[in-house]
Amino acid sequence: MSQDLQPGDFLVYQLESAVALLRVLDITEVDGQKVWHIAAFDDFFPDVEAAEKAITSKQQLSLNTRHVALTDRAFESTQTARVANAPISEDENALVNKWKDDDRKVYDRSIRLLLGLR
Repeated sequence: MSQDLQPGDFLVYQLESAVALLRVLDITEVDGQKVWHIAAFDDFFPDVEAAEKAITSKQQLSLNTRHVALTDRAFESTQTARVANAPISEDENALVNKWKDDDRKVYDRSIRLLLGLR
């Protein structure tokens, strides 16, 4: 399901009556397993087109989670679709590098559960 995703990809996922956004910050490997570094946004949109417009118009998006590392299984448990790509910022890169240097916690729960969404 990884759709050949790349760092910088914006992804949409469906909630009951809205669409929400994730961003791939990086994809690394730990002990032979893929780890997805993801940012999650608070914004909800009525449809995919509205989410795409918010990204391409450089609308200020509200971050819920600046960085979380997910197992491949946890990441793939939420169906997503790529809608855009933009270069990773220095700040976003710093979050991933801090994880590599310090934290290294990897969650095996879906992003929806981590965010308290169903």
